[in-house]
Amino acid sequence: MNDVEEKLVASCRDLVVPLVHADGGRVYLVSASADLVHVHLTGTCAGCPGAQMTRERLIEPVVAKVAPKASVKVTTGFSAPAGARHIDAA
Repeated sequence: MNDVEEKLVASCRDLVVPLVHADGGRVYLVSASADLVHVHLTGTCAGCPGAQMTRERLIEPVVAKVAPKASVKVTTGFSAPAGARHIDAA
């Protein structure tokens, strides 16, 4: 795991994951680098119109603190992409 991934997972555990879990969703880290962070949401987040708000208000601010120059890609679906890492609450 690279430094960006480690910091991102730690930050997500503290803020993003508890709020997403409270709504019945799950958070997966597909990939993370200084240039691109890809997060996938499953559970009740799959296809939910609120996923855009989750991206803008929760995920993007967390990513900006860890990797300020990274683009953020958030996808949703009923299953996580191959190789994605589930992020559980702390």
